[in-house]
Amino acid sequence: MARHYASYAPPARAGVYDLAVGTDLIAGTPFQDEEERRLRSRSLWLDGVPGPLRPRPGLPGDRDCDVAVVGAGLLGLWTAYSLVRADPSLRVVVVEREVAGFGAAGRNAGFVSAGLAGEAGVYERAHGAHAVVRAERAMIDGIDEVGAVIAAEAIDCGWVKGGSLRIATSAPQLERVRLAVATRLKRGWTADDVRLVTAAEIGERIAVAGVRGGSFTPHCARVDPARLARGLADACVRRGVTIYEGTPAFALEPGVVRCATGSVQAPIVVRATESYTVELPGERRRFMPIVSQMIATEPLSPEVWEQLGWAGRETIADQHHLFLYAQRTADDRIALGGGGASYRFGSDVRGADARPPALRGRLESALGRLFPAVAAARVTHAWGGAFAVPRDWSMGVRLDRASGLAVAEGLAGHGVTASCLAGRTLADLILGRDSDIVTLPWVGHVSPRWEPEPIRMLAARTITDVLAFADAREDRTDGTAGIVRLVQRWLAPR
Repeated sequence: MARHYASYAPPARAGVYDLAVGTDLIAGTPFQDEEERRLRSRSLWLDGVPGPLRPRPGLPGDRDCDVAVVGAGLLGLWTAYSLVRADPSLRVVVVEREVAGFGAAGRNAGFVSAGLAGEAGVYERAHGAHAVVRAERAMIDGIDEVGAVIAAEAIDCGWVKGGSLRIATSAPQLERVRLAVATRLKRGWTADDVRLVTAAEIGERIAVAGVRGGSFTPHCARVDPARLARGLADACVRRGVTIYEGTPAFALEPGVVRCATGSVQAPIVVRATESYTVELPGERRRFMPIVSQMIATEPLSPEVWEQLGWAGRETIADQHHLFLYAQRTADDRIALGGGGASYRFGSDVRGADARPPALRGRLESALGRLFPAVAAARVTHAWGGAFAVPRDWSMGVRLDRASGLAVAEGLAGHGVTASCLAGRTLADLILGRDSDIVTLPWVGHVSPRWEPEPIRMLAARTITDVLAFADAREDRTDGTAGIVRLVQRWLAPR
C-alpha cells in the first residue's frame, strides 16, 4: 500500500507557462520579473515552488564557521542538516551560486529509489561481495530516512512511498528484467524486496500500452524534488544553518572557501557541487556531466485517470537501453523523462540551461505510445538537467583530516536517496562518529578521471548512437541487439 508522509497542495498557478515561449498561459503576457521567470523556467518542479523563488541574501564579507559547505543542492543540504541535527552547537555555512535546489536537485525525476549508487563490481573488487549487500541495504534503509525527515520537518513535497515498476515492452527487455531480479535475489534480496510481475498484474496498477511483464519493488517513493530541496533548506535554517545564495565560490582550499564578495574560513570545507564541480580549477575531467531530459503534461482530468489507474503512485521505468521513466505527480500530471541523454563538448554544464531539451519531440512520442489515453494532452513543461557521471559510475565519500577537505560525489542515477545517505556519512566522518555507514564501500573511494577531449565527446556520442540503434532494432525485431556488447563496459548500472 502506498504510504503518505506529507500532504501536498500545489499552488494554483503552478506550471501555467510554457517553458518554450515563456508566457503566462492564463493571462497570455510575459512575466515581469525576469529573474523569477529564469529560475522557474528550469523545470516543472521549480515552477511549482510556492512563494517567491529569489535568492537569500549573499555573503556580505569575510566570516568564519565550523563547517563550510559549497553547494545548496540535496547533497549539500543533507550534509548541513545532518551536522546540525547531530550537534546543534555547530556553526555551519552553506554558499550557493544560484538558489537552493537550482541544479539537479530541482530537475530530476523525483524518484527516492533503492538502486545501488555505484557499480557493484567496483565495490566488490575492493571490499568483497558482502560490502555490496550492505551498500544495497543501506540504500533501501535510506528511503525511509528521507521519509522520516520529511515527516519530522513537515516538508510539503508530495511524498508517496508506492514502490516502483520496471516494465518490459519487448522480449529482450523482459529478459533484462528477469536477469536483474535474479541478480538481486542472488545477492540476498527476498521476494519482499523485489519480484517478477505479469503484464496483467501491471495492468491492474497502471494502463501502459504494450507491456509484456516486469518487476516490482516496494523500495521507492515519489516526491517533488524541488519542494524537497527547498523544504530541506528551510529546515536547515530553522536549525541554525546560514545559507548564502547568489554567492559563487571560485576556489575551495584547505580552511577557506573564496567567493567574489568575501571568504568563508572553516577547519572543514565540504565540496557538494556534483556536476558543477567541473567548473572548478583543475576539475574539468572529474565527471562527465550528462544532461537528462524531461517533459510534463498539463494536469489530467479524473476521466483520464479513470482509464490510466495509477492510484498507487508507483514510479515506472521501461527497459530500453536508453530507458524512459515516469511518475504521476501530486497535481495529477505525468512527468516523463529519459529516452536518451546528451553531453556538451568540454564538460559544459551550463549550456543545458539555455533552451528546452532537444529530445522533447521524442519524449512526446513516447508519452503517447505508452499512455494512449493522454495522446491529446498538452505538454506544458520541458527541461533538462545535468548529473555527474564518474568514470567508473561509482559514488565516493571522503574526508581528508590533514587538509580539512571533504567531498561526496558521483551519485548518478540515484541522487535523491544517495544524497541523504552521503550527507549523513559526511556528517559522521566530520564528527568522528563510529557509525555503520562510515564503513560502507564508497567511503574513501576515488574514481579515475575521464579522458581528455575530444575522446570524451566521441565516446559519449558513440555510446548514445549504439544504444539508440540497439533499441530501434529490438523494437523492430523483438530480438536482442548484440551490438550493445561493444559499449557494455561503459554503461550505467541498473
